[in-house]
Amino acid sequence: MQEIIGTSNRVLLVNLTRKQFETYHVKDRERRLYLGGKGLGLKLICDRMKPRVDPLGEENIIAFMPGVLMGTGAPCSARFASVTKSPLTGIMGASSCGGPFGMHLKTAGWDGLLIRGKSDFPSYLLITGDGVEFKDAKDLWGLDSFTVQSELAERHQGGALVIGPAGENLVRFANIVSGERFLGRGGMGAVLGSKKLKAVVAKGGVYKVKPSDPVMFERLKRRATGYINRNSVTGGLYRHYGTSANVALNARGGILPINNFQDGSHADALRLSGEETKRNHQISHHTCKPCTILCGKKGIFGGQTLPSPEYETVCLLGSNLGIFDIERISEWNRICGEMGMDTISAGGILAWMMEATERGFVQSKLKFGSPEGVSDALVDMALGRGFGREMALGTKALSEKYGGTSFAMQVKGLELPGYDPRGSVGQGLAYAVANRGGCHLSAFLVAQEVFLHLLRPYAVRGKADYVKFFESLNNCVNSLQTCLFTLFAYLLEPPLSRYTPHPALAMLMQEIPSLAISLIDFSLYKDFWCAVTGIKMSRREYLRAGDRITVLERLMNTREGIWRLHDSLPDRILKEGRGSDSKSRTVPLEKLRAKYYIKRGYDRNGIPTPRSLRKLGIMPPP
Repeated sequence: MQEIIGTSNRVLLVNLTRKQFETYHVKDRERRLYLGGKGLGLKLICDRMKPRVDPLGEENIIAFMPGVLMGTGAPCSARFASVTKSPLTGIMGASSCGGPFGMHLKTAGWDGLLIRGKSDFPSYLLITGDGVEFKDAKDLWGLDSFTVQSELAERHQGGALVIGPAGENLVRFANIVSGERFLGRGGMGAVLGSKKLKAVVAKGGVYKVKPSDPVMFERLKRRATGYINRNSVTGGLYRHYGTSANVALNARGGILPINNFQDGSHADALRLSGEETKRNHQISHHTCKPCTILCGKKGIFGGQTLPSPEYETVCLLGSNLGIFDIERISEWNRICGEMGMDTISAGGILAWMMEATERGFVQSKLKFGSPEGVSDALVDMALGRGFGREMALGTKALSEKYGGTSFAMQVKGLELPGYDPRGSVGQGLAYAVANRGGCHLSAFLVAQEVFLHLLRPYAVRGKADYVKFFESLNNCVNSLQTCLFTLFAYLLEPPLSRYTPHPALAMLMQEIPSLAISLIDFSLYKDFWCAVTGIKMSRREYLRAGDRITVLERLMNTREGIWRLHDSLPDRILKEGRGSDSKSRTVPLEKLRAKYYIKRGYDRNGIPTPRSLRKLGIMPPP
């Protein structure tokens, strides 16, 4: 077996229209400035794709980028990134997946894959260490995502990316499936569907990946594993109960969406908790590989062994519809998986439909608290049947056509995930300014405001600082790439965080945010990157790479017309209190957003200034 020391720096460029491919060699400067994964994917697309291209047109490019940790055996290093222009939002979208495709792509000798063009018939790609074979997929077109993976597994020993019927039918929130993990948000499956690309299969195992500094790497690996195992979230809640442990945390914090975000808590909420699910459904591990946290679960639902729904699915297809039946939710999760659809957007659309029906904007059988018609609606969306064709466009398009924009729970066209920002105002700012739209993963301030009680959830002070910091750090993590859940362990278990009394730590973070941020130890991420690549980098340089990735993505979006007007929240969040909140609190976005723009180096309209771009080394050519 051949060896890759550090990175191969080989990226495969595929043109479906011409049935051609070539190899691009990543430059040292690109690697240093954009790291890998999401960051490098954005940079490569920015250099090759003009603004204003149609997301469903052949000029759109989709990138699949395993980061430098892939194949090294580092904890939680199974993840790879995808970047493209989203057909749901019309701006850049990025997603992360823990399926087997990334490992096979990396061990086939490739640090990335970029696809543009469009096939003139249904096809799939077979990637080897030597390049690409273009295969006919007419017999696979129309099949569900899991059946396609089974068919391809019989033909090729490798890792696959596949789309289901939703992707073929250009559902704007169709996802891409690898194993039983998903590139979930923003409609990446529709991008492949528009290119008539049913699947991509990589045959790995050709190369063994070794770090440039194996001694340093092994030391870091032991420390990281120890941190994960002793942390109360990664080695406790998530390992035992999966991400649906968040149900109880959010219900206690009053931020669990109920009935299309009309409230933040409900008497039946704990019926959906991870603790209750484990108690009643024979839950066992079902994880990404390799993984140390083990948050993925499977169990017995309706007499079948199925993936246990993740928190976002439990919330958006459960409590936010007024439904507290995990058996029903697991069935809808199965339908979305087979069809290839994002459960967050699907649930957000169903909730809007229920309220719009209640208010008389549309006619349907959908009703809060009732499972009637939900399964049919999901299939109708995936297949483009009846009103499902309209629902497949997303809540933004639906509400602009039929009315009800005030309760369309989306930002920049992307449906909100399962955290009500009226009880976590820093998360509200994070939603509003997130580059890909209504996203909790750009900066997850819920953790500090509600889970860990380190920041006051209704305070404005410091929130712009923390959103900026975590956006940049999270982009570093997604460019390394490893699981974002490691943040709980890698930031909270170093000695300064672990042994500082909680009241003192909370006071420092809330009252002196700049000092607190300067003391946060994220060295494990930076040191892992240095140990694998052999490139020396300071703490400041590493975080500056995260700044650069964030601002580059923002720049690409402003070229598509994004500005301050789009960095907003639904009217419900800005003007209505939660039903259970006696103070009827909302998110004070104007103050938060203005402070954030200053911290980021944007002008008053949210556009990166030429000075900021020059400082980061991303000033576009004149």
